[in-house]
Amino acid sequence: MATQEPRRFIRIKEVLSITSLSQSELYRRIKTGTFPTQVKLAPGHSAWVQSEVDSWVTERIAESRIEAA
Repeated sequence: MATQEPRRFIRIKEVLSITSLSQSELYRRIKTGTFPTQVKLAPGHSAWVQSEVDSWVTERIAESRIEAA
């Protein structure tokens, strides 16, 4: 049986730090479907799944390497 990596929620401040996106660009990408959507935890509180954000970053790196080749 494959082991599942632990899931962790991260708040917007950490998402912005990891991605280097501005808040407005982050929400623009969410709206266009090019960034993972946040999870609603409670009214007025949301977070992102860290593994989804990490996957998005990994995909951007891979795309930039292909374009540079």
